[in-house]
Amino acid sequence: KTERERERGLGMDLGFLDRRGACGASGLGMADLAGELCSERGFEESGLVLPNVDSPDSFVADVFRAHGNDSTAAALRFLHGTTTLAFVFQGGVVVAVDSRATMGQYIGSGSVRKVIEINPYLLGTMAGGAADCSFWERDLGRQCRLYELRNKQRISVAAASKLLTNTVYSYKGMGLSMGTMITGWDKTGPALYYVDNDGTRLKGNKFSVGSGSTYAYGVLDVGYDWDLSVDDALELGRRAIYHATHRDAASGGYINVYHVKQDGWVNISHDDSGMHKHYEYAQEREQPAAAVPMQTSSQEE
Repeated sequence: KTERERERGLGMDLGFLDRRGACGASGLGMADLAGELCSERGFEESGLVLPNVDSPDSFVADVFRAHGNDSTAAALRFLHGTTTLAFVFQGGVVVAVDSRATMGQYIGSGSVRKVIEINPYLLGTMAGGAADCSFWERDLGRQCRLYELRNKQRISVAAASKLLTNTVYSYKGMGLSMGTMITGWDKTGPALYYVDNDGTRLKGNKFSVGSGSTYAYGVLDVGYDWDLSVDDALELGRRAIYHATHRDAASGGYINVYHVKQDGWVNISHDDSGMHKHYEYAQEREQPAAAVPMQTSSQEE
């Protein structure tokens, strides 16, 4: 095809490229050229639009500040609710989440995908503001892809989590709400990092984030072991999320479980916590426990 035919096929006017000295000193600068190209395509230049105020961080702080004598009567409050968890074991990493999104006492959705698939070897979780987590973890996927193109190799889990940390730290105090986990498998093996909106970054073998995390931790602390089999690890993740959804009103919906292995992550299951798993575990509780003889002082050797 000729250049003009290709131009018509793209549906945009590239005539400005023919201008004398378009990229030279006497013509359009590179910034102007990029801006004009964006306008020709109908897009705005990329970038996060901040509040139209003199000081965004002071504006956000004032919005959330309590007014009057009642210290709880803030002008704006975020009411969060979720349960996410991940842990490292000998077979990789298990990631388990619920799917309920709440707005205060209102259940906004019961089918939110709280595991962000960054690339075939990296996963992220979302807790806090759904929009913040979704946007910035997808932006992390873009940064990871650029790293691969520039360096001809996959990015490590540590480097990916550091990229996200640097990004959110640059917006510290501007109202972001994020409590995420970044996990995957790289040259060093399985790895798990916690990252939040303040720029905190922690490496560990076991994390749970969200309003139901205390209930999930209770199950994880009892059942977690590095030498768990794959089946036992997956079941531990499901059971921990189920108990959190059963006790925490802001958690619920479906239990989504992922397994991160050396050759990438796999979406293992998608179970209804309120129907399937609830009655399955209820039947287990109804089964009589095996009698265990109690040792008394009279049974001393």
